[in-house]
Formats: sequence, C-alpha cells, structure tokens
Amino acid sequence: MNYWLFKSETTTWSWDQQVAKGDAGEEWDGVRNYQARNFMREMAVGDLGFFYHSQKERAIVGIVEVIAEAHPDSTTEDERWECVDIKAVKPVKTPITLDDIKADPRLSEMVLVRNSRLSVQPVTAKEWQIICEMTGVSD
Repeated sequence: MNYWLFKSETTTWSWDQQVAKGDAGEEWDGVRNYQARNFMREMAVGDLGFFYHSQKERAIVGIVEVIAEAHPDSTTEDERWECVDIKAVKPVKTPITLDDIKADPRLSEMVLVRNSRLSVQPVTAKEWQIICEMTGVSD
C-alpha cells in the first residue's frame, strides 16, 4: 500500500463535501500539474491518503481511500489529464496544521514541507505513521 496527500481549497471542495459523497466517492478532478497527475497514475485501489484543506486552514482534516485508479478527467476533453476517485474513510481526531508538520523535525523531508504547492503528493509510510499519531487516528 502507498500513502498520499490530496490538497483542496475549502471553497472548491471541502472535507464535508467529500464525506457527503459516501461510498460512491468522487473524482479528484481538475488537477493540471504533470507531477501531480503522474502521482495519481501510480495510485492503486486501496491506497490511503490524507485530505488537506489548503489556503486559510492549511491542515490535514481526514483520511481518504483511492477507489478507482487513474482514468480520464471528466472535466476536460484534453487527454493528457487523468484523475483517480477517492472516498472519505474517517476524519482525524485532531487536525494537524502545516505549521505543526513543519515544527516536527521527523517530517522535515515530507513533500508538503518542501513543496507545499503540489496538490497531490506522496507520503512515506513513516510520515503516515507519525501524522496518524499526531492526529489521533490509527490507519
């Protein structure tokens, strides 16, 4: 299993909207960055990810699961763009902010710390475990 982080502005797509989709989940569409798209191409059904609210909140607020591998993004006719489908698994008990993550030296190499603008990014198993502990959830 691999781990990921999915970033969204609350005004575009929020954790509450993701939860409302239930088991049907939702496409993680609209990504127009080649590196982020390529990460989605690496995802497998069953992979887990953190749901991160960007902009004002800048915090991990939930855990999602990949439920469909990369396929054409339905929001464009441009064949270059693909996306995965994800569903909400559970909220975190304690949201963890970007500042909290940056303050923990064990997470200094995390992509979120080094490239906070990338909307879809990998998370190592060690980072996953540390953040799950910090947020009060077990994976």
